[in-house]
Amino acid sequence: MNLLSPEIIASASRSVLCWLATADAQGQPNVSPKEVFGVFDPNHLVIANIASPSSVRNLWHNPRVCVSFIDIFVQKGFKVVGTARNVHRDEDGFDHWSAPLVALAGPRFPIHSVIVVEALAVEPILAPSYRLHAAETTEQGQIQSAMCRYGVQPRQATP
Repeated sequence: MNLLSPEIIASASRSVLCWLATADAQGQPNVSPKEVFGVFDPNHLVIANIASPSSVRNLWHNPRVCVSFIDIFVQKGFKVVGTARNVHRDEDGFDHWSAPLVALAGPRFPIHSVIVVEALAVEPILAPSYRLHAAETTEQGQIQSAMCRYGVQPRQATP
């Protein structure tokens, strides 16, 4: 079953960060931002372990994870629930899983291992405005609101 549709793949590619939720041996949740991540195929996300000792340690105790990503301007995204495993640099398969991440990270970030998430369920994430004020909420309106809040301006087209 292919859970990661073209819409989800496009959303992930527009997201600057994802958030990986894990839990330790006592069940204490940990949510950690991840800068280098992507959709590997229609069933897997890959996340670079650059500086993630808690996330990696938690996976040994509980492989169940949740990964969330949103486009902060449109205020839409997805939550992917699944199971994860950590593929170390010296393991078979590391080069396979890390290839798209190496392209994203370049020489700037060392990839110690790859967290491979098998998607089991996917749900959309929407800002409450889309549900509570559906008739008047548009993506363009959300973008304008977010730009105002963050104090940014749209890029001007170059001739």
